[in-house]
Amino acid sequence: MKRVQFSSASLPYLYLLPQLAIIVVFFYWPSVQAIQSSFYLEDPFGFGSTFVGLDNYTDVLESSSYGEIARFTVVFTLLVTFLSLSLALLFAVKADAVLKGSSTYKTLLMWVYAIAPPVAGLMGVMFFDMHIGPFLEVARLVGWDFRIGLNYFDTAFAMVVISVWKQIPYNFIFFLSGLQAIPKSLREAGAIDCRSGFRRFWTITLPLLAPTAFFLLIINMTYALFDTFGIIDVVVKDKAANNPITLVYKVYMDGFRGGDLGGSSAQSVILMFVVFVLTIFQFRFIERRVHYN
Repeated sequence: MKRVQFSSASLPYLYLLPQLAIIVVFFYWPSVQAIQSSFYLEDPFGFGSTFVGLDNYTDVLESSSYGEIARFTVVFTLLVTFLSLSLALLFAVKADAVLKGSSTYKTLLMWVYAIAPPVAGLMGVMFFDMHIGPFLEVARLVGWDFRIGLNYFDTAFAMVVISVWKQIPYNFIFFLSGLQAIPKSLREAGAIDCRSGFRRFWTITLPLLAPTAFFLLIINMTYALFDTFGIIDVVVKDKAANNPITLVYKVYMDGFRGGDLGGSSAQSVILMFVVFVLTIFQFRFIERRVHYN
């Protein structure tokens, strides 16, 4: 394999310097500041701070509302991740089998990804609107008095549907690329050895897609935990008291709306720790079942 030669030993580090600077400024430095702030009771106007030790962490972990929001975050993350991956895989398999009009079919499935999360949330709210939403007409036919923003379950249902709808195109692109990268010879051999299409998919296609699926699993869980903030903000309309919210949105509500900088910093640190443990679990246990060819 050909090795890249640099005229100076320090040149590779100079190339890495801009990226490292961005990571330090926008990730490590805010993380250090959040950890430091979590041990203080800070005035929201910056007039002073008082060291309180672990009191912020104790208040957060002993709060019943925080436990309820944490449970909803787990359910929300699992639902969004599972539905986004499974539906995208289904669409990718169908798109891979389309011969005529495939470009149009793929474009219609992918264009949603270009929509920003707040815009997707606004479109979703209009879809579920109690006065003009087309979903309400369907809900009334089955006797479902759907009230987004007023009913806890109805609002959670809308949040999950909008979040899944927004993420499906991203997963679809990767799954379709993975399917099209499978050698034609393997497909023909599988068709000869096994007549059942489902069995061929389960024993041949899905294992070959395992690296792509593992990558998307991490991306989708991160998306459900963090990138759905814009969607949730539009759906709940700052009325978090009567609506389901995730842990990330609670950090925003307590810090920027409630002025509890120390408490919101403690929540951020707890969330960083949870994501860190989750990432280690994924790479230590789930990746073992992934075979890279």
